[in-house]
Amino acid sequence: MMDRGLIIGVLGAFAGLAYALFNVVWVLRQERGADALQPAYRAIREGAAAFLKTQYLAILGVGLILALILWLSPGYGWLTAAGFVLGGLCSAAAGAAGMSVSVRANVRTTAAAGAGLAAALRVAVRAGSVTGFLVGALALASVSGFYLLLSLHGDSAQLDLRPLIGLGFGASLISIFARLGGGIFTKAADVGADLVGKIEQGIPEDDPRNPATIADNVGDNVGDCAGMAADLFESYVVTLISSMLVATWVLPDNAAAHTLPLAIGGVTLLAAIIGTQAIRLPSSQHVLGAFVRGVLITGIVAAAIIITSGHWLLADTLVNPNALLGAALAGIIVVVGLAGVTVYYTGVSFAPVRHVASASSAGHATNVIAGLALGMKSTAVPVLFVAAGVATAYGLAGLYGLAIATVTMLALTPIVVTADAFGPVTDNAGGIAEMAGISASVREVTDKLDAAGNTTKAVTKAFAIGSAGLAALVLFAAYDVELRRAGAEFEFTLDSPYVLAGLFIGGVLPFLFGGYALEAVGKAAAQIVSYTREQFRCFPEILSGERLPDYSATVSSLTRTSIREMLLPGLIPIAAPLAIGLLWPLFGSADTAIQIIGGMLIGAIITGLLLAISMCTGGAAWDNAKKYIEAGHAGGKGSDAHHAAITGDTIGDPYKDTAGPAINPMIKILNLVSLLIVPFLV
Repeated sequence: MMDRGLIIGVLGAFAGLAYALFNVVWVLRQERGADALQPAYRAIREGAAAFLKTQYLAILGVGLILALILWLSPGYGWLTAAGFVLGGLCSAAAGAAGMSVSVRANVRTTAAAGAGLAAALRVAVRAGSVTGFLVGALALASVSGFYLLLSLHGDSAQLDLRPLIGLGFGASLISIFARLGGGIFTKAADVGADLVGKIEQGIPEDDPRNPATIADNVGDNVGDCAGMAADLFESYVVTLISSMLVATWVLPDNAAAHTLPLAIGGVTLLAAIIGTQAIRLPSSQHVLGAFVRGVLITGIVAAAIIITSGHWLLADTLVNPNALLGAALAGIIVVVGLAGVTVYYTGVSFAPVRHVASASSAGHATNVIAGLALGMKSTAVPVLFVAAGVATAYGLAGLYGLAIATVTMLALTPIVVTADAFGPVTDNAGGIAEMAGISASVREVTDKLDAAGNTTKAVTKAFAIGSAGLAALVLFAAYDVELRRAGAEFEFTLDSPYVLAGLFIGGVLPFLFGGYALEAVGKAAAQIVSYTREQFRCFPEILSGERLPDYSATVSSLTRTSIREMLLPGLIPIAAPLAIGLLWPLFGSADTAIQIIGGMLIGAIITGLLLAISMCTGGAAWDNAKKYIEAGHAGGKGSDAHHAAITGDTIGDPYKDTAGPAINPMIKILNLVSLLIVPFLV
């Protein structure tokens, strides 16, 4: 008989998939608008599909090799390999399907903008919810379904859940390469479009005369839609898996505790459906306020359902329901806190962004200094929220309480990804409007949506970073649990030189990874700048409007470069624990390697969390400072302040959309690979 928690998880997953399908049908029934909108729409759609196909084919080669290794490795076998394949396929499917709907929704949002802000918002939110609910539902369905498969092999209270690690690793592989490949593509295109178009030629960002403009719009989808979907799919999956692994160690004979994370995911997904319905334009016409209301309602409804159902789910166990429910609430509070802090540091209505805009008046250097300072300062309060959440959850219910808090936080993924995927839809809608040369009133509507989208994307990145930090802590706990289950005897103490050595190694890995990611964007951007300049030089009639640029050649060239450049940084978190694990005889004993790896995981979590927050918040603030100036402040468009803000935005783009967010899957892969090599260390 299926456990109650498992039943709720499965039902919630089916409800989420049904809601996503309903929104797909609704979006595709909307009008695509005038003929003038179609050429740009088709170019973006074809370019995004071509990039994703090329990227997934490149990942497929790596994935098949890893699946074969897992299958043939002693201690794993076909079940772990099957989980690896399932995790990769579900992650890829969520990103590809969500992005496909997003690129079809952009032109429909442009068309709806002619009817006003409320109509355009409705289309963009519905489109974003397809990605959001596919991510949440497929994550929950894959873990629930695989757990059910494992339960067929024995007593559900004494299951060997280690094959689930393979599922998480499959999701992580897609995540890191999707984040890197999409991030390199989108930011190289953005930098190229800004430097050559805005600064050198003095033409608008989405001007059809700019050869990089279609690549820029394609990048919004492959980076902020497919990339973020893969990132949070992975976070959600590995959190569910690690919390279940911890439960089997802490409460080995308690099947209800093992499946409680699935139940929390199921009820929160239902709450997210209710919350999404609340994202409607308020009378104040404040778009961001609509999303704040949707997230708050989701959190409140989820908390109410978890509290009322928690005692029933845990009625026949020795677990203290009140302690676990308190830990779950701590996870929700951390989400709300991270969202609020990010809105403050990145919203155009608040002092930090306006300070960066004001600093731009004094020149490029002062803009850059202000943005860097803001990014550094923005790390303090989010880290305090995460620290308070960790301390509260652990204080209430120990290690399992921390796992439940993290699960509850990640269970809000559907509503958070909905807000994130809304961003590229509205950004593309504005680009299509400008390229088609339609009325200024339509562009005014899309600009308002785009400005809100910048903040929702920044909030999502903060959510992804904070949740990645907590998820990595739970993964580290799972690493410790698996070692002890295997009979290893060791201690992670700061007076151990091996733990300290690991801390230094782990601490530098996010910087090394981020440096390679930024360098990759720089190389790809230089290529686009050169390619764009060449088109302007060879065909002067492009600037006069007599000839269209070669968009497809630009997209194809950048695709090849992005895929090539993502491989080296993507292999760092896989290679680091493998190198230590395989070379442990050189250190004298397996215990030495265990301590070095443990220290490395903690070091990477701490520096990765701080570096990612600084990059993502600072980058978003640079972007919105530019938009604030373009709205007529600090000199407006074309002023010296505007040129300085473009420089800051150009620096901030790879910070916030490539290196910063890619650190999330990087630290989780580091932990997952460490988990996978435990049998070889003991």
